Amino acid sequence: MQLFSVDAELVRKHLESPLLSGDEVAALLDKQAISDGTPIYLDEETMMPVEPYCSWGRKMSYEDLAKSTLKEYGRIMARVDVHQRKRGRDILSATESDLIAYKRWRTQRTRSAREPTAIDEGAPAPRQSRPVGYSAWTKESGVIDGFYTYVVKDRKCLQSAPMRVAARGRNALSSGIRLGMDIRHLTFEQFRYLRDVGLGGQRPDSSVNRSFRASGPHRGRCACDLALGTGMRWQEWATVLLPELGIGWGRPGEAAEFKVQACAKYGKERTIYAPEDAVDSAETYCLLERPYVVEAAARRLGRLHRDLFVVSHIEPATGLVRGTLDGIQQEFLMSAMEPDLRRITVREGEFGLEALTLFVCRGGLMPLADSWKRYRHDAWRRMEALADETTPLMPAKRWRWHDLRHTYALQLLTYLERQMDGEEPDHAARRRRHRSYLTGNIRYNPLLIVSRRLGHSNPSTTYDYLQYTDDLVNDFEAAFRDWLGDTDDQTTYAQIASHAFRVEKPALKSMEG
Repeated sequence: MQLFSVDAELVRKHLESPLLSGDEVAALLDKQAISDGTPIYLDEETMMPVEPYCSWGRKMSYEDLAKSTLKEYGRIMARVDVHQRKRGRDILSATESDLIAYKRWRTQRTRSAREPTAIDEGAPAPRQSRPVGYSAWTKESGVIDGFYTYVVKDRKCLQSAPMRVAARGRNALSSGIRLGMDIRHLTFEQFRYLRDVGLGGQRPDSSVNRSFRASGPHRGRCACDLALGTGMRWQEWATVLLPELGIGWGRPGEAAEFKVQACAKYGKERTIYAPEDAVDSAETYCLLERPYVVEAAARRLGRLHRDLFVVSHIEPATGLVRGTLDGIQQEFLMSAMEPDLRRITVREGEFGLEALTLFVCRGGLMPLADSWKRYRHDAWRRMEALADETTPLMPAKRWRWHDLRHTYALQLLTYLERQMDGEEPDHAARRRRHRSYLTGNIRYNPLLIVSRRLGHSNPSTTYDYLQYTDDLVNDFEAAFRDWLGDTDDQTTYAQIASHAFRVEKPALKSMEG
């Protein structure tokens, strides 16, 4: 069985068939409301659809899941199918022992050379080098449960699922582990070492690192400042557009405020505030480094213009962009533009076509997830190689981009609490203060303010951060001061907190009215 995923745009542009043209196939997919990324399973010999996989994939397509999520779920079930075929059974004849064996294969030991591999877009995936962790297996077990629920209740191919329900509703595929949030934050020294040494091409003593061979030191520094200064998730700050930050439209050095929605988790809209120092870092990158990348890639983008969204009109005040996509004049609200659309959005610049996204790579367009992963892995190796007696304590695990979001949350929460009640050295008193925030006046609740800044669906998620605000080892003397930029008299965190109060109070007054 081979796995493919639907991509209407790719079909439209590249399919050549004596029966149907690419446009006709794309129109048929659109008529049936099949989402991009929907998994399609074909028999390797006949190339005919394999059931009930294809029906299950179509059902997922109607659940409005993200393209990447659909593809990932499709790969999971393809992996289960390969495992079953190696055991001489198909997915419908699987027993509980088959699924337990699959669970152990994924979670308890590495894969040997003769064991099955996953099918990914028709080709074997690289061999698993180590067992998957709790989070990855929790996702896989949920997909398998959902597949068998569909097979039993909707398709009625089976009378019951292979897995028995154990005591207290436990499932045999459950990991049996319940973990809290993996909150990993950075100290001020760790952040500066990451930004300036790992990504910025400096040595620990702030001198120039002559052996630095990365292509984008200012891009990496800008990404760190933007992630820490806004608290955005990776997919939000990595896809930000120049007009959203006011670069080229506003006055230099001004703070920026814009909405995110299509790039946000669960599509939940919220307002992002980028402080002056974060915008200034972005402007430095656009002045010193970005033009050279744009100029080198302009000719390539010119050849690809038919596949790009070429913007001809931008309205930063209303957030509207208008241009040509697929030969048709189209208009989009920037907050409603998904990452895939943002990546192909370009405008006519000084050197020809250039990306409208802030961050660009050597190809001229927005870097993808694999590129950002490579940047941080290279930075980690560089940080380890240059470590000396002056280096701050390195984290136990390799840093993640999401660590900057956690740091933003903890620093803002700590700062707001201090502004409310001042310093409280007694731990028990601080715990009582946290509880009083949850039951007191919403206007003076730092927890809920930070929750809204982060875009959390449930304030209980933000509550997990409270245990870290009581950690005196990571308590800073001047929260949100001197983190971003290169000067020593910045008050960035105070600026962010002040803005949060100004935004929250009018909204709360209207709610109370």
